[in-house]
Amino acid sequence: MKYLIVGLGNIGAEYRNTRHNIGFMVLDALAKASNLVFADGRYGATANLSIKGRQLVLLKPSTYMNLSGNAVRYWMQKENISLENVLIVVDDLALPFGTLRLKGKGSDAGHNGLKHIAEILGTQNYARLRFGIGNDFPRGHQIDYVLGNFTEEDMKTMEERLETAGNIIKSFCLAGINITMNQYNKK
Repeated sequence: MKYLIVGLGNIGAEYRNTRHNIGFMVLDALAKASNLVFADGRYGATANLSIKGRQLVLLKPSTYMNLSGNAVRYWMQKENISLENVLIVVDDLALPFGTLRLKGKGSDAGHNGLKHIAEILGTQNYARLRFGIGNDFPRGHQIDYVLGNFTEEDMKTMEERLETAGNIIKSFCLAGINITMNQYNKK
């Protein structure tokens, strides 16, 4: 069985460790834990992870956030992966830093990457793993905040949060979304 795991982010050194790139960071940590290296390809960098007979295509789109749907559609078609086996890893301002929430569907909540994916796929019924980045910014400074770096305080627990996100991804592929939500979506 094949899965497409998409970490949302922006390419380029200037975005590397920003809050908006947490999707890339989660996939990088998952790949590193398995000694995998991403290879540049059409619409993004990919790595293939095998877990107990499941094939996971890890994708970091090179389309920039606002055009993420193009990469998702391309890799779904190329790898013949159904919508039920797609998981999008995304930053979320509405959740405190490090909070992880798996959902089977939902709105884009103003996130341009999710908005474009829904537009291209024609549905909002795809799984997403929301990684909380907090919302500690003055009114009108949302863009500066999401494109800013994590605080020293955030970085103290980052490794553990990235590892937990990786475990959620593995559980999604092995146990399914409902069991995984029940196990991990606790307060």
